[in-house]
Amino acid sequence: MDKAAIIESLESKFHLNREDSNVLVVGLGKTGLSAAQYLHQYGFQFAVVDSRSNPPLKSALLSQIPEASVIEGGFHSKDFIDATHLVVSPGVSLNEKVIEDARLRGAKILGDIDLFSCSVREPIVAITGSNGKSTVTTLLGEMAEANGKNAGVCGNLGTPALDLLKQDAELYILELSSLQLERTTALDATAATVLNVSLDHIDRHGSLGRYAAEKSRIFNGNGVMILNADDPVVSAMAIAGRKAWTFGLESKADFQVKVIGNAEWMVEEDVGLMPVKELAMEGRHNIGNALAALALGKSIGLSYESMFQALKAFNGLEHRMQKIAEIDGVVWINDSKATNIGACLAALQGIENKVILIAGGDAKGADMHDLAPVVKIKARAVVLMGKDADRIDRALKDCVPVYKVKTLPEAVLTAAGLASPGDCVLLSPACASIDQFKNYQERGHAFATAVRGLAA
Repeated sequence: MDKAAIIESLESKFHLNREDSNVLVVGLGKTGLSAAQYLHQYGFQFAVVDSRSNPPLKSALLSQIPEASVIEGGFHSKDFIDATHLVVSPGVSLNEKVIEDARLRGAKILGDIDLFSCSVREPIVAITGSNGKSTVTTLLGEMAEANGKNAGVCGNLGTPALDLLKQDAELYILELSSLQLERTTALDATAATVLNVSLDHIDRHGSLGRYAAEKSRIFNGNGVMILNADDPVVSAMAIAGRKAWTFGLESKADFQVKVIGNAEWMVEEDVGLMPVKELAMEGRHNIGNALAALALGKSIGLSYESMFQALKAFNGLEHRMQKIAEIDGVVWINDSKATNIGACLAALQGIENKVILIAGGDAKGADMHDLAPVVKIKARAVVLMGKDADRIDRALKDCVPVYKVKTLPEAVLTAAGLASPGDCVLLSPACASIDQFKNYQERGHAFATAVRGLAA
């Protein structure tokens, strides 16, 4: 889209214009920085506010836009009073009183995805879910590349959506969190999916129902809906009259798994597509991710040949069911990205061997009791660490032996002493990492380092 068309779209959808709009970008992380750059590029009046003193990206902003106004050290009413529009970063709660007060005064609350949606005419594929969204987003990007398409891929993966506008993409694939979706109204994706819904971000959304409602906003618009037939919460999001395809491992679905001859196949409408054994990714839950990606790819016209090529080559993401080593007959798997209970359950259910589970961290207020039945079947023992170790221990109700440690290297040593040949030691914390690490990546790297130390 040319500049004039983008400005006209913003005016039409949000009454955002360069004459009398005052935009306040709330939060100066990667998303906030990209929003400030975007507003500057199109000539809008804006300021940036951050609750931190000297936010880390302040210097990056001022080096590019020296005249930018940056307010730091807290959110104060006086700084919000003249704002006509707030572009609120996902890391900032919409329940902040100053944001609520601004909304009541008539200020429009936007997200960066709103700005992005007003700036492209190319197809958008939108992907969300409690678990698997990074895998499916990356996999679909690989499928598009194999099909010869120049796809812009972003989201929780690290690149802000607005930064993709600098590329000459013919297709955009966006991974979106519930925190992004709750402040987004302009998205109209060509195809969209909610992969699954399990307890996560309850500290921000308050209930599973509210969390699911925010996820379902990805289906605003008129595009193809891709629904998980195995997940009743997702299945209930179907909208009458909308084109929809389903995928599932256990339920009858448009894209599912069936036995043909003596082998399992991924099928569409009972027609065999590709043998499951040819998938490069580990774990049964990744078969579901592959089915979702096939449905999304079909909805945007990717050829099956290119999609099969990607499925046979893509072996998953770092920190997501990543095999680190096999030592004395014991397989060690890094699933540090399992930051909620649903991801941990999926990991456990996807492993055939007995497991020594390493878990714990910051549970973000989630109920951990659903772990017990699966742990009882799949695990020999559980090694717990971190802030909510006691909370998880209580939820497990002595279903298997539990060992508590203080550090991840100590957890690895303890697990090594418990594991027998044929077992799998699985780091799948079911918790966020922020109590002991900067992020799940640092936690995963620490695990891999400790495991490689054992091998040495």
